Amino acid sequence: MAEEKKLFKVTIDNITIDVDPGTTVLQAARKIGGEVTPPAMCYYTHLKGSGGKCRTCLVEVAAGSAADPRPMPKLVASCRTNVMDGMVVKSITSERVLDARNGVVEFLLINHPLDCPICDQAGECHLQDLSYEHGKEATRYEFKRRTFEKEDIGPYIQLHMTRCILCYRCTYVADQLTDHRVHGVLDRGDHSEISTYISKAIDNDFSGNMIDVCPVGALTDRTFRFKNRVWFTKPMDAHRNCDKCCGKVTLWLRGDDVLRVTARKDQWGEVQTYDGKPGWICNDCRFHKKHKYDWEIEGLMNVSRHSVIGQGKYPGLQVPKETIAEVMGGKSPNLLMDIHDISGVNEPDVDLSKIEGPATSKTFNND
Repeated sequence: MAEEKKLFKVTIDNITIDVDPGTTVLQAARKIGGEVTPPAMCYYTHLKGSGGKCRTCLVEVAAGSAADPRPMPKLVASCRTNVMDGMVVKSITSERVLDARNGVVEFLLINHPLDCPICDQAGECHLQDLSYEHGKEATRYEFKRRTFEKEDIGPYIQLHMTRCILCYRCTYVADQLTDHRVHGVLDRGDHSEISTYISKAIDNDFSGNMIDVCPVGALTDRTFRFKNRVWFTKPMDAHRNCDKCCGKVTLWLRGDDVLRVTARKDQWGEVQTYDGKPGWICNDCRFHKKHKYDWEIEGLMNVSRHSVIGQGKYPGLQVPKETIAEVMGGKSPNLLMDIHDISGVNEPDVDLSKIEGPATSKTFNND
């Protein structure tokens, strides 16, 4: 009889789950889902060695384990910290964590240009989402921003190094998906940049996946640049028989025109997995199959209601899991502003969240 595998019990923002040993705090939080999950700009599940660079996924460990319940003195990167049995973690319930994420976002935006209105990544940019959730309306940076010249690294990809946050995802893609890598990080400190060596073009069959893993608009598809906004397009899941890749993609249509082709992504912005393998796609599928008759269309892609891409595309709407009620100990988000406990005016039996229109004196007048 096989011995039953021991699971670790971890509590994240008052929500307890069981996970396998070796699971990171970030992966455990993703199993819970919702607002509990820390943001991640450099970590990518399918890329070995990724994570630990952007520091946006910092969490507070209030108890290390059941055997040693002492808290960790510093915030830790959830993508590189494995859970222990009995560990207690704070994410959105920790003021230290929220303050640290605000600071990290401020650093990421120090040199990032404010060109969202002209950036092709607008509408699906992880940094854009992060800045709205944790950013500030002003910057304290008074020095000149660093700038770089745009660079074409091959016939299909353009590099805007000015937008790059040095997450290293694209270099991991080139290392692990292709036969050889011809680009990487040059120089040090604030002069660091992603570039090709001796301006050598990137022309391998899977180089286009660097565009998919880039969390900002640093790497863009030259065949799609400035053609349309993603929220004006209709993303459709499609597939074809391909001898190089899985052939499962998302077509971004405007009418009957295929404006671009990307790999299918999950709710965390990472490529989906098929038969235990990540669904990377080849350049032939991505750049050369730009007609509807090249594909068998399956239907509208599931779009999160939190995404601007989902505007007007309700048939494929996917509602994310709401976890805020669990985080608040079962209290409904609608009742977070309930002032019965501290007010001597309102009657406790009147549910403020169920009042039609504004509350007035007539609401509490029983005469």
